[in-house]
Amino acid sequence: MEKVRIGIVGLGNMGRFHADYLLKGEVARAELTAVSDAFEKGLEPYKGKVATFLKCEEMIRSGKIDALIIATPHYFHTLQGIDALEQGLHVLTEKPISVHKADCERLIAAHKKQGQVFAAMFQLRTDPKFEKIKKLISTGELGEIVRVNWINTDWFRTEAYYASGGWRATWKGEGGGVLLNQCPHNLDLLQWFCGMPSKVRGFCQIGKYHDIEVEDNVTAYLEYPNGATGVFVTSTGEAPGTNRLEIAGTRGRLVFENGKITFTRNEQDMKKFCEESKIGFAKPEVWEINVPYENTGAQHKRITQNFVDAILDGKPLIAPAEEGIHSVELANSILYSSLTNQTIELPLDSAAYEAKLKDLIAHSTHVKKVREVDSGDFSKSFSK
Repeated sequence: MEKVRIGIVGLGNMGRFHADYLLKGEVARAELTAVSDAFEKGLEPYKGKVATFLKCEEMIRSGKIDALIIATPHYFHTLQGIDALEQGLHVLTEKPISVHKADCERLIAAHKKQGQVFAAMFQLRTDPKFEKIKKLISTGELGEIVRVNWINTDWFRTEAYYASGGWRATWKGEGGGVLLNQCPHNLDLLQWFCGMPSKVRGFCQIGKYHDIEVEDNVTAYLEYPNGATGVFVTSTGEAPGTNRLEIAGTRGRLVFENGKITFTRNEQDMKKFCEESKIGFAKPEVWEINVPYENTGAQHKRITQNFVDAILDGKPLIAPAEEGIHSVELANSILYSSLTNQTIELPLDSAAYEAKLKDLIAHSTHVKKVREVDSGDFSKSFSK
């Protein structure tokens, strides 16, 4: 194979975005050859350019594609992903890889064929600022992590946003709110940086700022196996919002805010200093370091290029889909903790959470208002 023939299912904002750069030839050795959407209107712009299908299963079996990008509403990720994997296609799925952990487990189990590439669109892993933060942690520059706080409330959304689709912000259509729609990238980065917590206590407010039946305001407390603690705060109703990530380690403190990374580095490990100092009020000497990075952009294209390179050259994936279960498990655990009013020990009982979600769907009485809206500049929502 010299070129990967790619199909896209789901031609909403995200699917059209992927189609645009693929049609422009901005991913080397890749070609968009087919698209699928459940609505004829969504297919119109692509007729005469690529093959079009109303049914994804027909595109999967058409012989016109080698790989599938999934950009449909969340619940379809599992069904379409399993079908494509079982038919031998390579798969790149948008976030989250599934709505809940049990479906993640089913989807991951379908990835059995050797050489079959299965990736997730966690493009923030390619963002230079987050690559720098990851490097500072993984190389030991920060020492052992003792605390992490992420206030991530600049996900402001209007009522018009939630009215733009019948599936949005419903238990049946989306399976959750801010945690599952806006925050999978942040939760992925959180576990990429710090690993998975061992305990979670979540406090989620349902429809605090919007006429929706899912969470739009969240505060979560996390405990890690090494005794480190964390707090994660997010909202789609707070303006002006904040995006501040602070990670404290034994060798210093790292802060990302307003586009800047600041590393306050301890000259000596704080635990060692605490044990050895003879002065009661002494503190380690520190160096203030502004960590430079180059904002290169094109993060989605980098993930897609990496996906293509993995198919053709065996290049390691930046974001293997199997790792996508972690952000879903975090989102599920925070919400489940709030709904049951208890601390959740990880790993999460996936069957118990699935049962709870089915109960929420079965007993939903919320009437969803849907209207046609202007989505504006969709790309502005990428940079977080």
